[in-house]
Amino acid sequence: MASETMTAADYIKHHLESLTSLSDVTRGQGLKNIADFSFVNIDAVFFAVVLGALGSFFLWRGAKTATAGVPNRFQAAVEMLYEFVDDMCKGIIHNAESRKAVAPLGLALFVWIFLMNAMDLLPVDLLPMAWQGVNGDKGALLRVVPTADLNTTLALAIGVLLVCIYYNIKIKGGKGWLHELFTAPFGPFLAPANFLLNIVEFLSKTVSHGMRLFGNMYAGELVFMLIALLGGAWAASGSVTLMDPFLFVMHILAGVAWAIFHILVITLQAFIFMALAFVYISQAHEAH
Repeated sequence: MASETMTAADYIKHHLESLTSLSDVTRGQGLKNIADFSFVNIDAVFFAVVLGALGSFFLWRGAKTATAGVPNRFQAAVEMLYEFVDDMCKGIIHNAESRKAVAPLGLALFVWIFLMNAMDLLPVDLLPMAWQGVNGDKGALLRVVPTADLNTTLALAIGVLLVCIYYNIKIKGGKGWLHELFTAPFGPFLAPANFLLNIVEFLSKTVSHGMRLFGNMYAGELVFMLIALLGGAWAASGSVTLMDPFLFVMHILAGVAWAIFHILVITLQAFIFMALAFVYISQAHEAH
């Protein structure tokens, strides 16, 4: 995309680099490590904020237009989604007072993550090429799937961790939670081991929570890039060959098939993240 001589490896490398400044000062330094947190990925933050606002408007509009009569299709869809999330929350979290805040949180997480995941269904080069036109630079960087960025998914997981800590303190009290950290599960005589084990448990749940979502969306993004390369190979050929129609047809068929399957993936990943958030918050209500 950046040039006519771009190889397949260059194409994928280009698409996996994030926009870390409006002038793309990091371009040419090579693909950053996936776990490099020394940069603020502006594209991930921008699309996450925009989609979060869109999801909030979607839910607000559903509540604003709700009527006691026969609901329209939009209201019915919002009500079905809310009832689905609320029923799941009731089945996992048995504290009615906590559910008043946790159920809306789960609904917000599901809608937000679904919208961020759904950016993967856009053509790979659509928004990056539009950004290149605005930026006036054929090598301009832009990643449009926030959840394919480890920074985003770990931030979401850390947010869930903070909610878990809040409910640990709220339900058990500050002293009660600290006592649990040092006495569970092996008793007070192994306090250092208990504390270390509990801290590792919190960290492992948080890291796995974020990594699960990131890994699936990152892999899906790579598959879309590989499919796009089929079309790129067809379009970049200087002359018509017998392989060109085959590559073009394969590009269309593979893209449509993977997009249809990916609708299930993006929905399932949003659901799993929400469900695990409920489970972890529910564990914060339990005494050991």
